[in-house]
This record gives sequence, structure tokens and C-alpha cells, in this order.
Amino acid sequence: MRNWLLFILLACPLWVWAIEFDESTKHLSLGRSLQVFEDVQGTTTIADISSPALSGSFVEHRSAVFGAGYSRSAYWIRVDLTYQPKRESGKRRWLLEMSYPPLDHYDIYTVDEAGRYRLAQRMGDTLPFGSRPIRHSSYLYEMTFEPGETKRLYLRVASEGSVQAPLTLWSPLAFIEDQPARTYLTGIIYGVLLVMMLYNLLIFLSVRDLSYLYHIFYVGAFALYLVSINGTGSEYLWPDSPWWANTATPFLLGLAGVFGTQFARHFLQTRQHSQHIDRCLIALIGLAGLSIVASLTCDYAVAMRLATLLALVFIFAMFTAGIRAWFDGMRVARYFIIAWTIFLLGGLANILMVSGLLPYTFLTVYASQIGSALEVALLSLALADRIHAMREERARILEDSRHALERLNEELANSNRLKDEFLATVTHELRTPMNGVIGSLELFQTQPMSPEMAKYHESAHESARTMMRMVDDILALSELRAGKQVARRMPFSLHGLCDSLNRRFTARAQAKDLAFVVEVDPLLPDTFEGDAPKLAKALSYLLDNAFKFTHCGEVVLTVKAHPEASPDPQGQRLLIEVVDTGIGFTPEQSAQLYQRFHPLDGSRTRRYGGLGVGLALCRKLVLLMGGTLEHASTPGEGSRFSLAITLPLPSSMDRPMLMRRACLQTKRQPANCTVLLVENNPQDAVIIRGMLLRLGYRVCTACSGSEALDLLDQKTFDVVLLNCQMPVMDGFATCRALRALSGCENLPVLALSAHPYHGDRDHCLAAGMSDYLSKPVKLNELQSMLQDWLLCQPQMETF
Repeated sequence: MRNWLLFILLACPLWVWAIEFDESTKHLSLGRSLQVFEDVQGTTTIADISSPALSGSFVEHRSAVFGAGYSRSAYWIRVDLTYQPKRESGKRRWLLEMSYPPLDHYDIYTVDEAGRYRLAQRMGDTLPFGSRPIRHSSYLYEMTFEPGETKRLYLRVASEGSVQAPLTLWSPLAFIEDQPARTYLTGIIYGVLLVMMLYNLLIFLSVRDLSYLYHIFYVGAFALYLVSINGTGSEYLWPDSPWWANTATPFLLGLAGVFGTQFARHFLQTRQHSQHIDRCLIALIGLAGLSIVASLTCDYAVAMRLATLLALVFIFAMFTAGIRAWFDGMRVARYFIIAWTIFLLGGLANILMVSGLLPYTFLTVYASQIGSALEVALLSLALADRIHAMREERARILEDSRHALERLNEELANSNRLKDEFLATVTHELRTPMNGVIGSLELFQTQPMSPEMAKYHESAHESARTMMRMVDDILALSELRAGKQVARRMPFSLHGLCDSLNRRFTARAQAKDLAFVVEVDPLLPDTFEGDAPKLAKALSYLLDNAFKFTHCGEVVLTVKAHPEASPDPQGQRLLIEVVDTGIGFTPEQSAQLYQRFHPLDGSRTRRYGGLGVGLALCRKLVLLMGGTLEHASTPGEGSRFSLAITLPLPSSMDRPMLMRRACLQTKRQPANCTVLLVENNPQDAVIIRGMLLRLGYRVCTACSGSEALDLLDQKTFDVVLLNCQMPVMDGFATCRALRALSGCENLPVLALSAHPYHGDRDHCLAAGMSDYLSKPVKLNELQSMLQDWLLCQPQMETF
């Protein structure tokens, strides 16, 4: 048993987090599907990380790209990939891309034939470029999947610089098709920088102004810096020098700072117009020189942090100098400010991304490069039409961002839809075996048991009921989110609804030694029209919440006319309140009150269990019925939930209500009654038949609708239990045919359905059925329904 439990615990994450894709998938961003473990010391091995002891220590990552900024920790990333082709297509190749070239260490671990995780590939910019399995500026790893195969990968990333892990799964063809766009973008950026260098060189040769010479050196240093961080340098310029691949980034950034500051001093003439600004720029040159020295003498982590600080101070100093020159009346300062504003936004976005404060996206990665190209062009040309071009470019970028955001929102909505469909399918499939478990436990309860066995039975029965309630809640939530539920309008008894809630929660109140009071205003009418099952479900969530968080005192359910409602002959505005003397909650906690899967106490040692969906479901049900739900609470004193809803009154033209009210006197005995059970599921048939026999009824079974009709032609039955979901001839068609038989017009037909949230009750009543039982069938509910429809009714005359 212990081995099975260990297997389930180890397999659960694989089932939950596996990312499915098929042959039509072109590329798939994996950021939101990663699980991350931070190895602070950096000493954890693959044997440790894949062991059961650390399996639960991984944390779900919710951002599009994993980024930790400047961190000395190593990070283990776990990702599960499942290839589920829609058509059998044999093996398929896929590429896993890590598109962050400055990453120092990147190790990939896969499972071998012995079931152990081994190092499959080691990459990073500390290794020569030739060691990469696929020669590309990004880190690529090829994988092969069989149809239906699931693979788990462990990735270890670490860096003395910024830790970023933008992971994408590509089909080889889609990856090749995507390359021209990247190449064109970087080509345009480098082309603009090269053209501006040549343009400024020609101007310098003509006018001999040192500002143009400094600008040439600045543009050249910055272009080489971009080459180093994009991985192009490691690919083409220094493929066999990992040391320089790391050193080049802070070195070139410092060099760009020196020449850029000198350019600003000459272009803005700070020595003549502002001595203070000029001295600050000279100090900045000293800081840039220190960064150059640190890149050659210190370790990469120290040099990169100093270079990042230099970049932040450099951008701020350039912008400040430009504003001061503009206020001093320098006309060229306007173009300088515009140029450095663009560069500032791009550089700031890139620095914040490297520091882990902004996500790793296309915009943040290429922002500094795009900004620098525009900045160079504006400083070089300094013409009015360049300002107009800059505005058009900004508008284009914003429009592209809007389209990208719309696509992301659409993908997110599609992801939520698929998740809801998955939850609905899983919960529905769980109901079938749970029907058998609960039914068997119901039957087992009727057998003589020792006190110890009775205790075990009660524990199993309560666990099964709790499991079924959770399954029903998840199913209801997914159907509400998918819009599959609608509010029905059927006559019902208000007192009957409150009586059922009273009976359901009285035992729970007694178990906790609480007072449970149900107060219904006697002046209210008893009969209303509305969706009684949904109203009862919403109130049960409120009552369940009240009993869960109340340890002493009382829980009160009151139903009365709304004090602010005006008289209306067509309907009645009701105010239903659930008041408890429990622990209450704070105003800060109330902001999270109706969030699904978000209990107020979400710690691992939380005292109160549950999925955290009850109040979220309650609110959705109330809104679906056109009502409102409000709350008030005082910590330590209790809570009050107020449900306001308008219910129509039944008109005289309405069809007669189908209402089952509890009877007080039986007129027949079970031994004299014959029940026809129509059930195609053998497991359910055995359990329900056992319940009927235990209750003392005579039972005849049929496994299909046609067989049931043949039996009704041959024999007389007192009641029919009819499954709604049967192949060929379902329960609805069977009931319509049954009503056409002689002598069966008023025969009680009780529906059995495993779909309590799909509106089967309305379909059953429209098909001519008498009442409705949802699976799993409980012995006491079956006994109560048969008593009301059969034992308390006079025997039907047969002809």
C-alpha cells in the first residue's frame, strides 16, 4: 500500500502539469507551465532534485517567462511535455529553445533507459560555441516524441549575471520560418548603426568636429555591445573564447559610456553653459573607466552589476543634461532630448528586464536595440522629418503591442476554456466510480457491524460523500464558467426548501454542539416560481461555510420579505440571511472572499479544509438567478451573508405543480409493491437493486428501454425507476413511449441521472416523468421518494 501511495504522489504532478501538444502545434511558450525550485547553495544534484523528498518543493510559475534577475542561486526547472497527435503520424522531432544567449550555465536532464535522470546536454556562454549541438545564437535542444508519449525534463540554469529562462517548444519547420523575422530585425538595427557610423564619419571628415568622432566611437562600442548580448558575437566573432564572451558585455558597456558621455559634453557644450553638469559628466566618465577595469580584473558578477549601475546613471545623466541645455535655449537640445528619451525608454526596459523587474518579452529584449538605432539616427540627422518618423514608429509599436495583447488575451481565454472542459470531463468521469462506492457503502450500512467496523464504515462513507461534493462543486463551477447553466422557472415550496436545509444541517449542528435556527416569515406565501435546486445549492454553500467556521454559538437562517421592496402582485422580493457566531474575517480578507480555489487560510497547516470554491459558486449561482449577495463580518464575532432575490408568484394560468410533499401516513407496504428498475449500467443496477431489496420491495430489472416496454406490456408494476442516460433508447424516449401504454398514464416514473447540472430535471418533467433522483443514489433519499410516491398513495386500479 505504501508503494502505491508513493507512486500516486509522484505521478500526480505529471498528470496535472503535463503540457499537451499535437502535430499542428507550431510553437508553444512554456513559461506559464513551468515548476521551479531555487537551489540557494547551488549544490543540489539531479538525484536530489528528482527524489520524492524534493518533488513537492517545486513552485508553480505563472509568468510568461521565468526570470530571477541578478541571483547567485541555481534554479531547477521541471517541465512535462505530452505529444497527443490528432492523427497517427509516427515519431516527430521538436526543438526546445532557450532564447537568452548571456546565460552562463544551462543543463538539460532526461530520463535514461534505467529510469534515472542523466545529463543530456550542457550549454551556456561559458562553453565554446562549437560545443552546442545545434549552432545557433539561442540554445537549442532536439527532442523526439512518439504519439502519446510524455517526457519530463529537468533544466538547471545559473548565471553570474541576470538569470532569465525564456523557453519555447518549436516544430522544426516553424522555427526555420521564424528565423527571417529575427534576422531582419537585427539586420535592420545593425544596418542603421553602420549607416549612421559612416554618415557621421563623412561629416567628421568634412567639419572636423570632435562630437561626431565621439559619436562614431559611441555607436561602434554600443553596436558591439548589442552583438555580445544577442549571441551574434559568440557565433561569429569570438566562438572559441568563452572568457571574452562574458567579459565583452560589461567592457563594451563601459566603453560606450566613455564615448557617449564625451559626445554629450561636446554636443551640448556643457563646459560653456553648465559647469555643474559638465563636472557630473566627467565623474560619469570616471565611473565608466572603473567599469572597464572591473570587467578585466574582477569576476563577471561584480563587473556586470557595476556596468548595470553605469547604464542607469548614464541614461539619467544624458537626459538631465539635455533638459538643462533645452532650458538654456539650445535648439539642438530638443533633438537630443527626443533621441535620449527613446534610448532611455528602451535602455531602461532592457535593464529592468535583466534585473528581473520586467518580464522577458520581445519588447523588453529588443527595446534597447530599437531605441539605440532611433537615437543614433536622430542625433545624426537632427531633422524635423525624423521626429515625424519617430512618432509613426511609436504608433506602429503601440499598435503591434495592442495586437499582441489581443492575441495573448485570446490565447488565455482559449486556455481557460480548455481547462474548464478538462475539469468538466474529469469530474464527470469521477462520478461513475463514486456512484458505485457510495452505493456500496449505503448497502453495507444495512448489514450488522461491530462498533469498530461501524466506525471504519462511517469514516469511509463520510470521505466518499466529501469527495462527491468536491467533484460536484468543480463540475458546477466549470459549467457556470462555460455558460452551460441557466436559471429555470419551476414552482416550488419555500417551506419545503427550508425544511430540507434544516434536515440536512441539523446533524452537523448537533455534532458541533451548535444551535441551528431556521426562521421563515409566516406572512410570506409558500409557493414561488424559480430555480429551487440552484437556490438551495447557494444557501447550502453559505450554511456549510457558516458551520465550518463556527465553533460555539449558533447559525441562523432567516427568510423574510425585503424591507426595501415595494408591493408587487407578480412577485416577491426576498431577503435571505445566514448569520453565524464564528471567527469572522477582516476587510482585507473580504477582497479575496469570492475567489475560486483561494481559501482565506491557504497555508499548508491551515485548520479548515475545502477547495475554496463554495462562496465563488454561491455568488455565481445568485447572479445567475438575478439576485445579489452581500456580506458583513466582525473578526471574532461572526459573519452575516445577505442574499436578495426576486421570485415570481405562480399565476392561475400556470400548469399544475409537480410537488412532492412528505406524507405522514402510509397506505401500502413495500412487500406488496413491485418496482421496475431500468438501468443499463450493471454496477449501478446491482447497487440500486440491493437497496430496493433491503427496503423490502419486489424488484424486476431491465437493461434497456425496449426491454422495459416489453415488461410493462406483460406485467403490472407500481413504480418505475428509469435511467436517463441509456444507449439507443434513452430514458426520455422510454418515458414518452411508456405513457402511451394502456394503464401507464399515471404510473409513477422516477428518473435516475448522473448529470445534475445539465438541466435533466426539466427534461425529465417535460418527458412525463414524475420526479428526479441524482446519482449516486442514497438509501434514505430513495426510501423517502418511494414512500411519498408509492407507499403514501392508494393502489392504482388495473384494467
